[in-house]
Amino acid sequence: MFKIRYLKENEKSFLMEMLYESIYIKKEEKPPIDELLNSDELRKYHEDWGRKGDKALIAVDDKDIRVGAVWYRLFNYKEPGYGYINDNTPEVGIAIKEEARRKGLGTKLIQLIIEEAKNNGFTALSLSVALHNTNAINLYRKFGFVEISKTENAITMLLK
Repeated sequence: MFKIRYLKENEKSFLMEMLYESIYIKKEEKPPIDELLNSDELRKYHEDWGRKGDKALIAVDDKDIRVGAVWYRLFNYKEPGYGYINDNTPEVGIAIKEEARRKGLGTKLIQLIIEEAKNNGFTALSLSVALHNTNAINLYRKFGFVEISKTENAITMLLK
């Protein structure tokens, strides 16, 4: 059904599409991809991709069409991500194209990125998720992510 593999060197643009997709803003209010991803708040999520602590997996369908991705990135206290915990805990992001949702792919991607993190010596993962994204929150809880803080718009979750 779906094959999952590492991000290839020439696929950063797809990772950018998935990063854009992962940002939970109503479609009618969402700025264009270049404008949003190059904003001061979001540039840090993709700038210089491939540095130490960056990892991405891509999901493709049976026609080898890319349909989703999961990734993690390390941040630091000087430039934290929204789900920042500490300098040694990567922050996870995930996105799946509409047509590939509700088929178990999110579950598989999260499972594999957790394994990847463990294999790379990380003992925890964090993430930030919009309060209204209940499907994602339930998926993360299924894997043992727990809420550690909350704002009016989002929850920061941690998996140890």
